[in-house]
Amino acid sequence: MNKGELVDRMAARTGLTKKDARKALDSMIDIITDSIANNEEVLLTGFGKFEVRTRKRSQRINPQTQKRIMVPEKVVPAFKPGKNLKNLVSQRLKVVVDRGELKVKKA
Repeated sequence: MNKGELVDRMAARTGLTKKDARKALDSMIDIITDSIANNEEVLLTGFGKFEVRTRKRSQRINPQTQKRIMVPEKVVPAFKPGKNLKNLVSQRLKVVVDRGELKVKKA
């Protein structure tokens, strides 16, 4: 689902116009973005938590040159799903092996 499809579903479910649903979605995204950019967690109980995490400095190998390079430490946005979201996904979806590959199917 892309942003346009999400706006369509929000409008249908809430009775808002598509324009108002897009404005509400954009506002929510802006608030979450601003909050985590200011090192504030955004906790949506049952859904999950948006936060920032640090990544340690690490040494990697450039696949083209085979030389070792140092990747500096950095801060990255992260999402940790809540218990309700995890439970819903595990109830509705299952993992199956298809031609040696793991795939997701409806339960």
